[in-house]
Amino acid sequence: MWTSSEFEYSLVAGSDPDGAMMDYDPDSYYCMLEDRLGMTITSGSVTLEKNDSNLIGISIGGGAKFCPCLYVVQVFDNTAASKEGTLQSGDEITAVNNINVKGKSKQEVAHLIQRSQGSVTIQYNKLHAEPKQGKTLDIAMKKVKHRLVENLSSSTADALGLSRAILCNDSLVKKLDDLQRTQDMYQALMDHTKRLLKAFFDLAIVYKRFGDVFCEIGVRELQQSANEAFNQFGDAHRQMEKYGIQMLKRLKPILNDLGTYLHKAIPDTRLTIRRYADAKFEYLSYCLKVKEMDDEELQFAQLQEPLYRVETGNYEYRLVLRCRQEARAKFAKLRSDVLVKMELLDSKHVQHLTDQLTRLIEGLAAYHTQCQELMHGRHWFPIELDMVGTTLNSNLNDGLQTGDYEDEDDDDELLETTTESATEARETHDLVTPLADLTINAHHNNTNTNTNTNTPAREGNFEEVNLLGDF
Repeated sequence: MWTSSEFEYSLVAGSDPDGAMMDYDPDSYYCMLEDRLGMTITSGSVTLEKNDSNLIGISIGGGAKFCPCLYVVQVFDNTAASKEGTLQSGDEITAVNNINVKGKSKQEVAHLIQRSQGSVTIQYNKLHAEPKQGKTLDIAMKKVKHRLVENLSSSTADALGLSRAILCNDSLVKKLDDLQRTQDMYQALMDHTKRLLKAFFDLAIVYKRFGDVFCEIGVRELQQSANEAFNQFGDAHRQMEKYGIQMLKRLKPILNDLGTYLHKAIPDTRLTIRRYADAKFEYLSYCLKVKEMDDEELQFAQLQEPLYRVETGNYEYRLVLRCRQEARAKFAKLRSDVLVKMELLDSKHVQHLTDQLTRLIEGLAAYHTQCQELMHGRHWFPIELDMVGTTLNSNLNDGLQTGDYEDEDDDDELLETTTESATEARETHDLVTPLADLTINAHHNNTNTNTNTNTPAREGNFEEVNLLGDF
């Protein structure tokens, strides 16, 4: 480390102060330029084995000439770096195989890693960052935007100018569509089964009433054969009603089982999907944030203008990289849980639906078989009926049953008829009485006034009748 006594004050610079400081301790010089935003770092080293492609599974960012730090941008899955688990996004690379890389570009560091054979030793400064520091208002707004864009088509989102990050070849989208179709199918199946069982219940009620009517007819039937036929036919329908109620009791649990799958299994999966969706939107928000910061760096580099966060170690960008990696790990875990749960739900759906449909078909088949056995081989019809006796007996019974109400009406009608008959008889008597007093005698011109009025008239022609004899 240099001391102030080693330099003398002069109006004209005799040497390059920056160069002098770099000659003594370049690390201290770069540390003076960094703005760590309150985050701490710890040093360490790790040895990684290369794969067949001569890679260790990391991507590098930063470095000369704009950034004083070289850092890990991303750790790829299923590589030596991800399996070892020490290096994380945002960690600074200080040396490769004990070669200091401070002030070097990322291309030079990549060549150093590629030139090493077998394994490579990397010295690093691990960044200790709190995820809460990265969850800014901008990230929250991006999550809301991704949640809204999720329900929009790509063309609509592009027309509205909504920038977003998307997952390419996301197989879970198809599974979510399959889950929605399964839910719709179960809901339709439940509704149809309810209507079917309700129709069978109504049919059972009709059978019961039908049987009651035929038994009542049989009770009133006079002939023994007809009586037995109607009673047996009615009892058969009553028995069919009992079979129908028993069948409904056996099939009703099917609705409960379908409802359990529809209202518990599927909603539980959707709850897991909802948590997965929240992690997904958070991960996509960090991806979009990283893309925006990359575009900002590129824009300033093209304009040859300095960017403060880049010149001070790009800690803000490295913080977002660390948050993105953690969000991606959470997203991948929940995604795996959702895929496993949906696979189990799908396999259970196939077995469960098969069992319930089998129970339904077997129950209906047993019911129809029982009803067919009741009616098979029976010869109740045709039935011989004594319609005359039955009708007269029915009319007599009806008259006896309704006599209390019809007697008064019959008495009134009889009274009116008697009055009219008496009036007509009186008028007839007044008309017949003069004719009865006529004397039909062509041989007597004189009429004896003392002749008995009760003498009957004898037969004769019309001309022989003296109609004016008494007048």
